[in-house]
Amino acid sequence: MKVRILVSLKDSVLDPQGQTVKNALHTLGYDSIKDVRQGKVFEIELEGISEEDAERVVPEISDKVLANPIIEKFSWQILEKD
Repeated sequence: MKVRILVSLKDSVLDPQGQTVKNALHTLGYDSIKDVRQGKVFEIELEGISEEDAERVVPEISDKVLANPIIEKFSWQILEKD
């Protein structure tokens, strides 16, 4: 099974890297860009695990290792099933 986990800063947290990208895009003439939020993407392959177990393990991994729960949020989805 393959899962994709998206980690991004919480809406209430300032994103200086996203602001830098937004400013660069405006400088290049892309004035319709309203906001940019930067994040991380993880693709993880799981083996020998049921979908039910993945629904328990993936959030646990995300919360303990991949995201800082104080300033970041995460979402995930199954990309491929065995």
